[in-house]
Amino acid sequence: MAHPTHSPHPAHASPPAPVAPRRWAALALISVAQFMLILDVTVVNVALPDIGRDLALGRTALTWTVTAYTLFFGGLMLLGGRLADAFGGRRMMLTGLVVFTVASLVTGLAQNEASLLGGRVAQGIGAALLSPAALSTITTTFHGAERTKALSVWASLGGIGFAAGVLAGGVLTAGPGWRWAFFVNVPVGVAVLGALPATVPAQGSGGGARRLDVLGALTVTAATASFIYGMIHAGDAGWSAAGTLAALAAAVVLYAVFALVERTVRHPLMHVGMLARRPVAAGAFLMLVASGLLISMFFLGSQYLQHARHIGALETGLLFLPAALGTGLGAHLGGRLVGTVGTRPVAVGGLGLIALGTGLLTGLSGHGSVFTGLLPGIVIATVGVGPVFVAATSSALAHVTHEEAGLASGVINTFHELGAAVGVAVASTIAAAGLSAVPVIGGFTDAYAVFAVAAAIAAVLALWLVPPGRPRSTGMPHAH
Repeated sequence: MAHPTHSPHPAHASPPAPVAPRRWAALALISVAQFMLILDVTVVNVALPDIGRDLALGRTALTWTVTAYTLFFGGLMLLGGRLADAFGGRRMMLTGLVVFTVASLVTGLAQNEASLLGGRVAQGIGAALLSPAALSTITTTFHGAERTKALSVWASLGGIGFAAGVLAGGVLTAGPGWRWAFFVNVPVGVAVLGALPATVPAQGSGGGARRLDVLGALTVTAATASFIYGMIHAGDAGWSAAGTLAALAAAVVLYAVFALVERTVRHPLMHVGMLARRPVAAGAFLMLVASGLLISMFFLGSQYLQHARHIGALETGLLFLPAALGTGLGAHLGGRLVGTVGTRPVAVGGLGLIALGTGLLTGLSGHGSVFTGLLPGIVIATVGVGPVFVAATSSALAHVTHEEAGLASGVINTFHELGAAVGVAVASTIAAAGLSAVPVIGGFTDAYAVFAVAAAIAAVLALWLVPPGRPRSTGMPHAH
């Protein structure tokens, strides 16, 4: 978010900002591009079993197929925002779109683990360049009441993309094959690339490379990657294995180095002191928990249905659709309630629903109807996730100044993506027995039991951490 400038001649009114004549067409194209990024968080979950069979991937590689994208998307997102400020939103959107489109082609053509994961990493880098530049472009292209409408469209993309992702994953995997979950991005990306320069006006740079905290971005990404590696390794070698302990210790050291870097560089990615503020810390905590639990539920649910119960990809996508829509319904209800009862009750209530739903999932079995065994629990849990997302954003953004809203929003979005990456890694380790060649149902039920306990503990912590009262709106939506 650009900082406001102050005129040396306050007596003279500033000229009105120029109106872009093709701004609504630009919004449509930007929304399509952002929609692709959100889709790729969830579309891969339904395709995972087929990917594993075709490329002979084990549990570790399948886990990284999900986490590599969200890790680099989240870890480099703040750097992407700085690049947009420094070199212009349109330029970084086009750069990110090129990287993401080419990476999607590479991922779809993958013939082994290395090319698949390399493509997913590159997709995450492209997303980290594109997404913050897209939001920055919207805020500078639209003004007044039109900006509010445009940002509302942007904010709605998260729920729509999440629901579409699970359905598209099932349709594409069952139809032309899992590779089309990635190939479909190529023609869309090329079309947007061709039309975007004619609709989005060029923007000036705002400070160049001197404002970029590359060391901070690399450090926080390496720290999270090390933590994820340690968690995944523990599922194979145990918690006391040297590789597990070394990776987790390296993560702690790297996070400490990141905090030191952010306190010493002139233009830090993240003001660490902001996380010391109770409302922002509460928002980051809620986003981390909600995102981690949500993506993990779909990751394990897809493996349970297809790997353990031998249900097809299309049926899996259709089974997930009510749960995906439940997230949007929960967010809608949470948005209404947070203005009447306050942020804290909404957060605690949502986490309580997650605990209830995942508690029901501990009764999963290797036989019987999935409509009664899986669906009620996962729908209840995902309905609970929506209000927690709302509470996370409300808590973080309602207690900062307008000038800090962009920074706080970036922090919350980073925790959204990193929470998904860490959550899937933890879930994969706990449910390792269920993800083995001969799946053990107890692996899935153990993981969902841990989810229920984690959500219940988070609800208790939210009673203390989340500030009481109703939030005031800052007018800045979160990205997802």
